[in-house]
Amino acid sequence: QLHLVESGGGSVQPGGSLRLSCEVSGLSLAYYAIGWFRQAPGKEREGISCISTDENTYYADSVKGRFTISRDNNKSMVYLQMDSLKPQDTADYYCAADSGTEIQTMCVNNWADWWGKGTLVTVSS
Repeated sequence: QLHLVESGGGSVQPGGSLRLSCEVSGLSLAYYAIGWFRQAPGKEREGISCISTDENTYYADSVKGRFTISRDNNKSMVYLQMDSLKPQDTADYYCAADSGTEIQTMCVNNWADWWGKGTLVTVSS
């Protein structure tokens, strides 16, 4: 059983930055693709970035060029660096793991085997 715990959320002004962390435990991170997803109230959950076991990456158009996903298997950590934040980035952010889904499919279709409980990011003046 894989467990994921997000941290690093908070409030930031437009144009600011935050770095989200996802700590993975229970099983070795090295064997899983990891994705970052977000959901705002009344909105569908959106896959924003996913990273494969060999560090290929996918970014949704909404965050491309502003967000960067990375992983450190030795530390069992996955990160999402968020720059140039916009009010529309406000959402609950979730990390999730999957054992076999291609990362674009994982992100676009919101498919994962295990999910964290989320961390809130608020971008406002």
